[in-house]
Amino acid sequence: MIYTALGDSITFGEDASSLRKAYTQLTVSTLNSRSRRVTGYVLARPGWSSYDLLDAVIWEGASMIRQSAVVSIWIGGVDLANAALFSLRSQQPLNAKQIATSYKRNLSAILSQIKNCSHARIICCTQYNPFPNSPLAIESIDRLNHLTNELAQSYDATIAPAHSWFEGKQADLIYGYQKGKIEDALSGSLPIHPNDRGHQVIAMGLAPYIIPRK
Repeated sequence: MIYTALGDSITFGEDASSLRKAYTQLTVSTLNSRSRRVTGYVLARPGWSSYDLLDAVIWEGASMIRQSAVVSIWIGGVDLANAALFSLRSQQPLNAKQIATSYKRNLSAILSQIKNCSHARIICCTQYNPFPNSPLAIESIDRLNHLTNELAQSYDATIAPAHSWFEGKQADLIYGYQKGKIEDALSGSLPIHPNDRGHQVIAMGLAPYIIPRK
């Protein structure tokens, strides 16, 4: 069975101590340890927005996706992060409507591309909140996850609730976690990615969605 993971820096494995400890690799290892035969592919890069992932799915991912039995999508964090940082630095309000419109358009197109070229089951991962002490982050990520849920339902995709796996545990699961506020990202670091333990939590949460237990 071939499993393909689509995403951004989280799926790529940024801030894991090695790529072997990224959730994608751990998920495949977990499934294979249960006497499954799973091959994993990753199409993800740090800094990819939903638009960048759509572009990659169209131009790079078609062959990989066509062969896949399962495809997961974890995207949207960069869309929000870029907008939030611009808002903080420019002291201008966050344009939530514009972000939502763009994200909805891009994720819908990604789902359509997968449906058009593959019979793969699709899993959409929700976004955890790396800044749980910022009302703006809470509101924005809730809105993003609501859109993801809506689109997943309309394309007959499954939701993997990654946000619930991290809720209340961000300090233990996020690399470089500080105060849990958006302002932490202005200090030069970007404390948003899972640490090794966070990747383990994702892998354990995601594995049952890749191969559901009968």
